[in-house]
Amino acid sequence: MSLPSSRPLARSLLAGTMFFGVAALGPAAMAETPADTLVIANGIDDMKSLDPAESFEFSGQDQINNLYETLVEIDPATLKPIPGLAASWSVSDDGLTYTFKMAEGRKFASGNPITAEDAAFSLQRVVKLDQTPAFILTQFGLTKGNVETSVKALDASTLQIVTDKPYAPSFLYNALTAEVGSIVDKAVVSENLGEDFGNAWLDTHSAGSGAYVLRAWKPNESVVLDANPNFGHEVAMKRVFVRHVVEPATQLLLLQKGDVDVARNLGPTDIAAVEGDANLKVQTELRGQVYYLSGNQKDEILAKPKVMEAIKYLIDYDGIANQLLKGQEQTHQSFLPAGFLGAIEDKSFKLDVAKAKALLTEAGYPDGFETEILIRNEKERVDIAQAIQGSLAQGGIKASLRSVTGAEALSIYRARNHKLTLQTWGPDYPDPQTNASVFAANADNSDAGALVGNLAWRNAYAAAETTPMVAAAVVEKDEAKRAAMYEEMQRIEQMKSPIAVLFQRSEQPALRAGVDGFHTGGAVASAFYWTVTKAK
Repeated sequence: MSLPSSRPLARSLLAGTMFFGVAALGPAAMAETPADTLVIANGIDDMKSLDPAESFEFSGQDQINNLYETLVEIDPATLKPIPGLAASWSVSDDGLTYTFKMAEGRKFASGNPITAEDAAFSLQRVVKLDQTPAFILTQFGLTKGNVETSVKALDASTLQIVTDKPYAPSFLYNALTAEVGSIVDKAVVSENLGEDFGNAWLDTHSAGSGAYVLRAWKPNESVVLDANPNFGHEVAMKRVFVRHVVEPATQLLLLQKGDVDVARNLGPTDIAAVEGDANLKVQTELRGQVYYLSGNQKDEILAKPKVMEAIKYLIDYDGIANQLLKGQEQTHQSFLPAGFLGAIEDKSFKLDVAKAKALLTEAGYPDGFETEILIRNEKERVDIAQAIQGSLAQGGIKASLRSVTGAEALSIYRARNHKLTLQTWGPDYPDPQTNASVFAANADNSDAGALVGNLAWRNAYAAAETTPMVAAAVVEKDEAKRAAMYEEMQRIEQMKSPIAVLFQRSEQPALRAGVDGFHTGGAVASAFYWTVTKAK
């Protein structure tokens, strides 16, 4: 995938633009979407906020990627940092002080110039607000107490960040590409600041420099974005509608009728139907997203190591990937996605009922036990969970399914109130630390630790053996040594963690034949809407 390396923007709000409500996209909708409008069918019930300092769900990240820009961006083809709102950067000899020079002439949607003060304000508010994705910045030693001195504007065009230790420089640059690193318009946000640092207002408004402005968001219904005519690149799609459509069959029907341009949640049978339709097409992109099944260590049964090991032997990985998912997922059993520094291809587990039963007997459950699998109410996840439910039963484990909305599933999970849960995770930036820090490190396993962005913490897994390994790897400047450290911790995690990584996703969006330039973001980014064109 190849995208422009920078996204300059000067935008004014489209105050006079007519708003088409959700009703306009209902059963009586036109048989063909407008030439300048992109309509996407997608399950977006996981969205909880559109504030880049809070949003940490896949659907929300897609919107933020099109509403905001970051200091540093990633070239999807090379996974290397490239200029964004910062034109250049450097690090001091002691590895502690980073200096960013802002690009000239860039503006927010409001027309306000983008300065280093905006950048400092944006990163400071992430730390002060301390929502789920804040750990991406606080892992550099930034705290509510020191962030105003550690992150500051030296002048209008110069931003300085001081870290607590000399990390591998690419680690910081990569981390700043995450959506939580989005730069907001300080003047606009300050008008709506309050005691929540503008969080309530930014939940449902935008104040960025990205290609689009948020027109409206109706939870569990739709998101509407309007384009900025002054964007630095040609934007053919002047409006984007994202419709919340859960059922793949409904998405397929809407796509076939021409009521939507893109369907993002089709199953294997639906994809086969698309491939046989000359008016439609399928594109495949390997994502960094992985599926995993995890067990809460606060649960007395699941806390026994041999129980979780048995569960890992009661999953038919290849059967689910090849027969149920048919190429949409590849069996992958380590927390680093293929393509990342230090990623391994070890597949240590396969369906082995006899071995699983022996492990359960050793754990004191020769006849199995009853448990529950928490899942998001989405067809693919339900299908996978049902398959796992069936194979667990072969070992005597009776698992009921608790199917709820995406937002509810995340709330339960983040509160550590689940038993087993089937979830997905995607990297926030193209550095192995992004996954190692959440799968294999846990600085405070107490309930008071509240590390809600951390998967080990969510599962009450102390990760005692690998936590110091993660800390050592992130400061290792020798790339070969660093890769070897991540390889070792993945192998430990495979055997000892209550988190069983199952698959790595290949997303297959289906499109109308004339729609080009839609990108789901590849291994390290979220979706891009502004690159889309339609054949005339």
